[in-house]
Amino acid sequence: MARAITSASFSASPPGAPHLPLRRPWTTRSVAASLHLSPIGLARSPRLPARATAPVACAPDLRQAAKVTVDEYVRSGMVVGLGSGRASGLAIKYLGQRLREGTLKGIVGVPTSVSSASEAAKAGIRLNNYQENLQIDFAFDDADLIEERTLTAVIGRRKFEGGESIIEEKSIVKKASGLAFIVAENQYTSDLDGSIPVLINSGNWLETAEEIDDLFLGDAEVWRRPSSGDAGPLGGDFPLVTREGHHVLDVIFTSPILDLGQVAESLDQIDGVVDHGIICGIPLVLFDPYEL
Repeated sequence: MARAITSASFSASPPGAPHLPLRRPWTTRSVAASLHLSPIGLARSPRLPARATAPVACAPDLRQAAKVTVDEYVRSGMVVGLGSGRASGLAIKYLGQRLREGTLKGIVGVPTSVSSASEAAKAGIRLNNYQENLQIDFAFDDADLIEERTLTAVIGRRKFEGGESIIEEKSIVKKASGLAFIVAENQYTSDLDGSIPVLINSGNWLETAEEIDDLFLGDAEVWRRPSSGDAGPLGGDFPLVTREGHHVLDVIFTSPILDLGQVAESLDQIDGVVDHGIICGIPLVLFDPYEL
């Protein structure tokens, strides 16, 4: 099963039109309980990003969630943040289809990655580069993980292509007036594990890595992400360098993650840490794509 998760206050009304409420508004507190009432899928309103790597068997559900996300939230004339990952790729293709059919017009896409820019170009979507003063009406994205209790998201686990930027992806997601994450069922969970990508300054990377290792001593391993070859603690001879010139550390938790928000807060306090893949603090609601 697949889910779309959107921010709580978003209206998909066209620019200049009165704001319309979401069809099925749920409070953030209701999210976890309502999840079990909508077993096919769920959607969340605007302000979180996300990426989903779903098994092929989940493709029909991901496709439905992607289509509903576009149909319910994208309107003609919007500037739309285009997420990265399998589900976002499906949404980009469907958005291109709607444009070719003429049911949507005047859409400008702002890609979050090289891969989403490539997908959008193939789909015939007009693109614009991200700028800080750019107004983004709506964005959709995959998430690697969404925590059930808090709806905190993790992005950035995917393999990066040249010129990608977690900083820009997070900026697009956070700046958008509306946001939807589209995730597979197993990525919406209370069992938190796996890695957290952390961007660090390249000059003193080893010192920063050691400080992070000390912070999560016994609970996580810290590896520098390579641009090619095998991964390892030092990242090999060819460490990945982001568009902004940062290295990426993967903090690989070997024990359950108890609180993603606390992990983010702790990382933010370390000198040398520029950013990370945790997105938190955005009110969310859920909807069932099959009931719309």
